Amino acid sequence: MNELSAAGITDSKIRKSYIECKKLNSTHGKTYFLATKFLPPNKRPFVHALYGFARYADEIVDDLSSTLTESEKSQVLTNWGISVLEDIKRGYSEDKIGRALVDTVIRFDLPIDYFEAFLNSMSMDLTITEYRTYTDLYQYVYGSAAVIGLQMLPILGVVDKSKFDEAKYAAEKLGIAFQLANFIRDVGEDLDRGRVYLPMEELSSHNVTREMLEKRVLTPEIKSALKEQIDRVRRFQKESASGIKLLSPSSRACIEAASELYCGIVDEVEKIDYQIFKFRAQTSAWRRLKVGVPAYLRAKSSR
Repeated sequence: MNELSAAGITDSKIRKSYIECKKLNSTHGKTYFLATKFLPPNKRPFVHALYGFARYADEIVDDLSSTLTESEKSQVLTNWGISVLEDIKRGYSEDKIGRALVDTVIRFDLPIDYFEAFLNSMSMDLTITEYRTYTDLYQYVYGSAAVIGLQMLPILGVVDKSKFDEAKYAAEKLGIAFQLANFIRDVGEDLDRGRVYLPMEELSSHNVTREMLEKRVLTPEIKSALKEQIDRVRRFQKESASGIKLLSPSSRACIEAASELYCGIVDEVEKIDYQIFKFRAQTSAWRRLKVGVPAYLRAKSSR
């Protein structure tokens, strides 16, 4: 039985939408896609739907409309976002990504607030090029990352419903840790897009300015600033660990692997001696195997 059938997805149009979302996940989220392999087949399509929605919105901002002006991109994103939110409210969509998303929202009764927050963060990317404090940045990462974890939680399931709020806290922290790890790795790529996602006040405390980052030369000051950002990733990852243990056994190995691989990006930054302007820190095939094989065995055993 394939994943869609295992999940009880029978409508042909909706099945095609889930397949499209899976393609986006496999193409653009290789580490994330690997982690979903450790979920039971009946849960995977819904995770692909959430990823498909997030990735498609991200592509509107950064890829699909690269030839458009910022105002034109904003209009494309706004129009698409409004249509998806309206589809969620009415419970049906004709959009190739929206069909699967709406189906997932209905099945798991996901709050529309999460999707509004995500779209708001995507729109922030079109107008905001830097954040003064972490508090300012948090508004962005809540919508772009924390809500992804919160959306996934009902799909993953928890062992004890009375501890759902505790699991939500962990999901939020882990989602943010993933995003912050990406920010550290992608400083150069984000500069290419005119953005800095490291809080300016924290950079300033290490005597780092935006102009220094623009030169793309690693200095002791930049290295020191990166170390502070890495400490936050690891702190959030640690805070999320107890929440992962609250997840359904069939979902736990997936998130443990995702935590290890995504947050492990900062380990790779250290391995290249913080040379983020020269190299792209990425998880090695060996580490994926080292994490993936035990996770697969745990996932299989839990079923």
